[in-house]
Amino acid sequence: MRVSTNTLYDQGTRSMLQQQSSLFKLQQQLSSGKRIMTPSDDPIGAARAHELSQSLALNTQYADNRYRAMDSLQQVDSTLGSVSNVIQSVRTMAVAAGNPAYSDNERQMMAVELRGHFEHLLGLANTKDEQGNYLFSGFKGNTQPFVEQSAGVVTYQGDQEQRLIQVSGSRQLPVSETGDAVFEPGGQNLFQTVDNFISALKTPGGMPNGAVGNVLQELDTALDNVLTKRAAVGSRLQEIDALQQIGEDTAVQYQQSLSRLQDLDFAQAISDMVRQQALLEAAQKSFTRVSELSLFNVI
Repeated sequence: MRVSTNTLYDQGTRSMLQQQSSLFKLQQQLSSGKRIMTPSDDPIGAARAHELSQSLALNTQYADNRYRAMDSLQQVDSTLGSVSNVIQSVRTMAVAAGNPAYSDNERQMMAVELRGHFEHLLGLANTKDEQGNYLFSGFKGNTQPFVEQSAGVVTYQGDQEQRLIQVSGSRQLPVSETGDAVFEPGGQNLFQTVDNFISALKTPGGMPNGAVGNVLQELDTALDNVLTKRAAVGSRLQEIDALQQIGEDTAVQYQQSLSRLQDLDFAQAISDMVRQQALLEAAQKSFTRVSELSLFNVI
């Protein structure tokens, strides 16, 4: 078969360009540390890597959500702990108020102290989170949940819905408690209980018969309710801890799978580059030799 000079030049040029392209690709892989530079390098591997990257990003978002949920629940737990402490202080005062030896003046001073506990409870009920939303107003985060309409008369302005955060692909976790569920268990208003106690202390001649017992019973009901809510919050915090551990393990698995798909085998790549350089040099030398061939050299 007759081979023209142009054909020799074209084939030589194509061969060197192919070798240079392969060498350039290896250099890119070594500089980036990635085996797959474009989807055409490994279409199946590239598609799988894209899926894993999306899953890893989603898992990271769930982790961020869990941290937010943990912060919210820890604040709710801390606030409920303070509420239970105030209720216990009020209960201690109720027990003491039953002492017939107290004078009207002493009971008046207790009533003043009790009003301080009332205002403390009201402040706790209207606690805000770090974003400025009220903890106990349900979905109505910008609405103050408890308002004192008149002296001792407090009404709930929030709703009955708990705020939820997506903490995993299949779990939405409540991160709040509604004010009516915490401070008005079974329709019994804690603020009304404390205000009734204040009124009883102000009654001349001592606490009315049965008043102390009624106050103690209502305070015990309120305290049990707060402790129950706090236990539920603690259970959610434990669930977040468990989900966080699962999420961290899942992230490691995704990263390992991505590494197997994308990361370069440096030893193999360096060996391939040395071989590719040798092939390019051989192609260049071969082209030089062939291009120098001429019939005039043998005449």
